[in-house]
Amino acid sequence: MANKVTSSPSRGRGPSERVAVLTDIGVERMGDAADLLSDPRVLRLENLDTDLSPPPEALVATERAIHDDDANSYLPFFGHSKLRRAATDLVARLAGLPAEAYDWRRQCFISAGGLSGVFNTLLACIDPGDEVVMTSPAYVGLINRVRLAGGVPRFVPLLPVAQGWRLDLGALRDLVGSPDSRVRAFLMMSPSMPTGAVFDAAEWRAVCEACVAADAWMLYDAAMERLLFDGVAHIHPVSLPGMHERTVTIGALSKEYRMIGWRVGWVVCPAALSEALARVSLSNVVTPVGIAQPAASAAIGAADDGIQACTAQWQARRDLLLQELHGFEVIRPQGGWSLLIDMAPLGLSGREASQALLEHAQVAATSMENWGLPDTARYLRLVFANEPLSRLTGIGERMRAALKA
Repeated sequence: MANKVTSSPSRGRGPSERVAVLTDIGVERMGDAADLLSDPRVLRLENLDTDLSPPPEALVATERAIHDDDANSYLPFFGHSKLRRAATDLVARLAGLPAEAYDWRRQCFISAGGLSGVFNTLLACIDPGDEVVMTSPAYVGLINRVRLAGGVPRFVPLLPVAQGWRLDLGALRDLVGSPDSRVRAFLMMSPSMPTGAVFDAAEWRAVCEACVAADAWMLYDAAMERLLFDGVAHIHPVSLPGMHERTVTIGALSKEYRMIGWRVGWVVCPAALSEALARVSLSNVVTPVGIAQPAASAAIGAADDGIQACTAQWQARRDLLLQELHGFEVIRPQGGWSLLIDMAPLGLSGREASQALLEHAQVAATSMENWGLPDTARYLRLVFANEPLSRLTGIGERMRAALKA
């Protein structure tokens, strides 16, 4: 009989310790449950998909690239030159900077989607134990990448008010002003996901002043920066004092250009970080999909990229949901693709509400536990990017009946 193996104080062949701090997202659980129902009545509000089409030029470029041998290549490692120029010009234009503010050859790297760009940047600019300032609620995929890179998320609450969300500026001052602070980076997104919060000028000024005071990097997730409702202003942090030399802008095709499946993003960084980002980019993924990159260039350069028209459609869907969900504690989003409902006044957690809605209302929605501070467990997220107005009509009645049951 073989000797029984006893456990030892050492970790042995278990998973790495870094995995222990990662949490599930919740979307994967709800997405699988909705798929198993195979019911066309189910409203798919759990995942950041969209039913609105990419720019036509991007579709044509994709078809053409399939037959182009140059697109079937690892090279160039940092991305196609045309795309790097286009992404760099886009970032400079949206930031209100001259085109020569960045050297695309040294300061732009194409990534396999926006989150790949975020992770690469974290690996390039933080060390284990460094603190990264984020908002709460925040996308748990961003939080997990901070932890995977060895960082420690430090959360500044977003506070629900009558017209939406506002940043807790007092908490921001306390966090950065703490004598034991190890803040090395800020990871900010506006519109934020999942809240749809959009920083106003005073909030951006406070965040950037804190970033400068901490001598930290600003990682700006620009994935939804133009998806703005109600005429709110677009503000890029690099336009504020002291931010050009410390701001890394990370963009992607997925949200604004409706090109989720292409998995292409870009990182435009200060010159001081370019060598580190180059090394990380060569060591992680190596290069994004060659077939997808011509389509990315075509989308960015399209005469009509569709962003304005699609944003109007998403705002109309948001407006319908705000009408349908009267009586619920819905926090108004000012941009993006999703909104949050506070389920605590109904005596429910987000997870309990999510389960009840799928079972009794054919509504797939994601609960927000793990998406920041512990109190995020009270929220339920609805994504309004993937269902047309005709299917969203009546959702309020369905939800009220289900939660009463």
